[in-house]
Amino acid sequence: MQQLIECVPNFSEGVNLHIIKEITNEIESIDGVKLLNVDPGKATNRTVVTFVGPPEMVIEAAFQAIKKAGELIDMSKHKGEHPRMGATDVCPLIPIAGITMEETAAFAKKLAKRVGEELKIPVYLYEEAQADKKRSNLSVIRAGEYEGFFKKIKLPEWKPDFGPQEFDEKRGATVIGARDFLVAYNVNLNTTSTRRANSVAFDVREAGRVLREGNPVTGKIITNADGTPKSIPGSLKSVKAIGWYIEEYGVCQISMNLTNINITPLHIAFDEVCKKASERGLRVTGSELVGLVPLKSLTDAGKYFLKKQQRSTGVSEKELIKIAVKTMGLDQLAPFKPEERVIEYLLKQVLDSKLVNMNLVAFADETASESPAPGGGSIAAYVGSLGVSLATMVANLSSHKKGWDDRWEEFSDWADKGQRIKDELLRLVDADTAAFNKIMSAFGLPKSSEEEKKIRTQAIQDATKFAIEIPFKVMQLSFESLQLIKAMAEHGNPNSVSDAGVGALCARSAVLGAFMNVRINASGYEDKNFVKDILAKGKSIEEKTIAEEETILKIVDAKIGL
Repeated sequence: MQQLIECVPNFSEGVNLHIIKEITNEIESIDGVKLLNVDPGKATNRTVVTFVGPPEMVIEAAFQAIKKAGELIDMSKHKGEHPRMGATDVCPLIPIAGITMEETAAFAKKLAKRVGEELKIPVYLYEEAQADKKRSNLSVIRAGEYEGFFKKIKLPEWKPDFGPQEFDEKRGATVIGARDFLVAYNVNLNTTSTRRANSVAFDVREAGRVLREGNPVTGKIITNADGTPKSIPGSLKSVKAIGWYIEEYGVCQISMNLTNINITPLHIAFDEVCKKASERGLRVTGSELVGLVPLKSLTDAGKYFLKKQQRSTGVSEKELIKIAVKTMGLDQLAPFKPEERVIEYLLKQVLDSKLVNMNLVAFADETASESPAPGGGSIAAYVGSLGVSLATMVANLSSHKKGWDDRWEEFSDWADKGQRIKDELLRLVDADTAAFNKIMSAFGLPKSSEEEKKIRTQAIQDATKFAIEIPFKVMQLSFESLQLIKAMAEHGNPNSVSDAGVGALCARSAVLGAFMNVRINASGYEDKNFVKDILAKGKSIEEKTIAEEETILKIVDAKIGL
């Protein structure tokens, strides 16, 4: 698998678009690197840039961007709402594919060392790249900000990890590290009071607020025995938050970093801010994402809000995203375009193009072309996905049927299962074509020596086995879909029973078609025990499918009645 890391540098310039463009030009000049997103903020005077690529190319792009930012941005003149300490304030690396966090941290250290030594910028490591956990937290490192760092950097405990122990008046200092995916998320409030916004931020953030005597704002700070301030924890784990006023929008925001979206997902953060704001007489009016977001954050949010409405969650990815965007008001301040903000969608532009991303006409044209792929295996998988999609449609229609309100969850569960099978079958459309291409590549290997012949033969056998297993998986999934199709024929919305019938026909075609591909590919595989076993299993699935389809069609015919 190709190694990919993401880099999300934050530059202390959000107003001058010419400067931002000069910095991103440096990133785009590096071959193999894909610029995914540029998100400037006027009030924060800060731009979050996201790009992705192979590790060595990414750290080269990051180095050139840090160098250019240092040339163009003068921190002595910088003003903005966001905490900052340098022209390139922070530059995290995030593992995306084929690489571990440990390996990513090593690349962060390599980048930091080069920035410190070649550019003479003070550099601090953070998160997974920092061995000293007392100084691994970004907010701890950045405490005092640009103005306070002239003295802070002279303290022995704050000697930079790389670069001079002298604060650079123009470029400031930079923090470089490796971390998991972080979601930067701002929630809008109907107030212009930063103090009230901060109260909500303290309510929700994990660090909470400092405990004081009497007045919670001006009272004397209560300390522990060791002199450290006592605090009241906030309600959300793995969340950092502050309140600020955004002149550009004319409202205050709760600005959050969700550092572990498995612990506190996007939708929970939104709901909790709504709750705490309401308790203080405020209202949430919308929200915005800064930079990119994982697809799962939006689909999980969509399901969460649909469940609260007692509606089926077994809807398309697109519909789940739409529900999430509208419920959280992600499009209140600016249009929200998933194709530009969801990291998986942007990565599709980096990785190989897929058949399933084609429109129907393009897919049919590609199939009809002189190219041997996509072939019958991919088509079988696609037909299977259409069959289970019809059954999923019946489940969703049944979930919303008038008079069946008490059954919404039953049909929602069926629809969820249908979406899972559909998505996997769609993945196999491309996997089957990839399997064919793998065989062709193996046959194209050199064979001029005995060693090369041995390697080529093994590659052909490995590719052939893969080409057997993919259509067999199509058979299994398409057969599994018949359970859903039958349930919808028997118990679903009777007005859609014919759709269940067509779904059964598709599932049967998918199973029988995929089995043809299993058999033809098995003819070239040398492990006869494996071939015997998989053909026996395939024959059993084929026979059960034919019988099940017949049963479903009898149910459908009986309900149609003509």
